[in-house]
Amino acid sequence: MSQFLDNLMERAAKVQKTIALAEGFDIRACKAAEILTKQGVCKVILIGDENESKAKFPEVDFTGVKFENPATSENKARYAETLYELRKAKGMTLEAAEKIVSTNNMFYACVALKMGDVDGVVGGAVFSSGDVLRAAFQVVKPAPGINSVSSCFVMIPPEEGFKYNTAPAYIFADCAVIPYPTVDQLADIAVAANDSAKNIIGIEPKIAMLSFSTKGSASHEAVDKVRSAYEKVKAEHPEINVDGEMQFDASLVPSVGKQKAPTSTVAGEANVFVFPNLDAGNIGYKIAQRLGNFMAVGPIMQGLALPVNDLSRGCSAEDIAATAAITALQAK
Repeated sequence: MSQFLDNLMERAAKVQKTIALAEGFDIRACKAAEILTKQGVCKVILIGDENESKAKFPEVDFTGVKFENPATSENKARYAETLYELRKAKGMTLEAAEKIVSTNNMFYACVALKMGDVDGVVGGAVFSSGDVLRAAFQVVKPAPGINSVSSCFVMIPPEEGFKYNTAPAYIFADCAVIPYPTVDQLADIAVAANDSAKNIIGIEPKIAMLSFSTKGSASHEAVDKVRSAYEKVKAEHPEINVDGEMQFDASLVPSVGKQKAPTSTVAGEANVFVFPNLDAGNIGYKIAQRLGNFMAVGPIMQGLALPVNDLSRGCSAEDIAATAAITALQAK
């Protein structure tokens, strides 16, 4: 485990939150529950059938791990009533709410979060991102004053072979939620990523708003959008250290940054990267992960009223444990 992950787990252990892992029927979630419990990172509730999981995964030590089965839970009626009240204006009936709560682990977990019975929710090892986001948006909803819920990945560099060691980890945003952000959405993503860098990684953010142009080196409407978003962030949040538009090499490599943007306080030193659209963000984090051997933790949701976080369906138990630790830190 990297030094950053060790530190992440230690910080999460200090706040002692209760995190629901929505996929208690999956071996990776069960192993993550074992890791988190043995290390004392957080209290874990696995959403699923305890007898089935214990029979299916005898290699997992479930000592100290709590289960809640939506089909038989004593909270089922209370949660159904809450979901009905939240969604009745959209046409949901109490009968439909009862069925959803008793059969859909993600919705059950999110209602538990809404009711204050858990402090955060992690899912997506089996559920699609759409399943996770649907439950989060319908039950938890955006935080007050937030117009654009987005996501980020916490990108942890390899222990060896990465020569730009300016941060213990980096923020890549948005890589999973908003396909083609508007100027306002791009600005919101940058502001949220600033908070993620502080709260999750514990660094002073230096934000690069990425483009194929650096400070006017190219002209295009796509460049204009990034530049306008940068100007909006700067005008509304002068305390944030952000610059753009900027090419990736200019943002990360000191010698390139000095050449292309000599007066910038971000160029060559960026630790937060805001991508212009989901194509770039999704491709970018996967290149770093697969060719650069970065560990990609997330997608971590930004802008929700309460912490619900998604997973890549290719995630490992260790990825889930790291995401749970981040969720606990968001809940503090």
